[in-house]
Amino acid sequence: MGHDPYRVLVFCILVRYQDSAVVLIQQYTASTREMAIMTGVLFSALLLLSFEVARVLSMEAWAVTDWSDATATFYGGSDASGTMGGACGYGNLYSTGYGVQSTALSNALLNNGLTCGACFALECRLDGSKWCYPGKQIVVTATNACPPGSEGGWCDPPKLHFDLAYPMFSQLAQGVAGVIPVKYKRVPCQKQGGIRFTMHGNPWFDYVLVYNVGGMGSVCGVSIKGDKTGWYSMSQNWGQYWSASSNLVGQELSFEVRLCNGNTQEFYNVAPSNWEFGQTFEADNNFD
Repeated sequence: MGHDPYRVLVFCILVRYQDSAVVLIQQYTASTREMAIMTGVLFSALLLLSFEVARVLSMEAWAVTDWSDATATFYGGSDASGTMGGACGYGNLYSTGYGVQSTALSNALLNNGLTCGACFALECRLDGSKWCYPGKQIVVTATNACPPGSEGGWCDPPKLHFDLAYPMFSQLAQGVAGVIPVKYKRVPCQKQGGIRFTMHGNPWFDYVLVYNVGGMGSVCGVSIKGDKTGWYSMSQNWGQYWSASSNLVGQELSFEVRLCNGNTQEFYNVAPSNWEFGQTFEADNNFD
């Protein structure tokens, strides 16, 4: 026999030739008992392989932690002044701590605002553009949306696209490139200080901006409570504004925040009982 049957079997599993694998088992096993054992091993391996394939396919584009392909352009002027505000609700990106290390995302990545605050590492693909700078990598935070119908159609569904603040684009490639192929992945956000909450609304409606979020950065759930109430679940209003119909005026406020990877923390007594609308409060801690 010129071939190792076990190596051939592994090969057949990897390329999913189940029928061929069964034939090989029959040829290279000496007894019915061995054939039964090997057949069981085969189908167990195939089952595990199918679970792994399903896991990979189910990972959404905005959540990938392995390098994946996308494209990138730039906007907002050479000083990034045109990137202030945006669909995530962060307003002045300098005062909220994001600065020029920001990007707008096509909705295939922004996920209707739930990717706001997420951090991405990007590199220009040297095999796709002569304008790339070799060995350069940047980390940016999602702060805005790049809407469908934008110039060039780069943000039209289902495209994966980063519209970077120009100071960040210029670290990856020469500006003359206009659009570049990139590879990207999610990375943890490194933040200074605690998670922050800005209170808006009225006595019967709490409307809270959540930002400066560490860890995976993107928030998928918020709850709020006063020192005299239980937890009120909040709904995403837009971007990273979360709202609830609750009257918590005159009470100390606590928050529960759930990141989109499921990591959840409670932040107690963030705001004192004399808090007012328009004020921002910082928790003592943050996500790692």
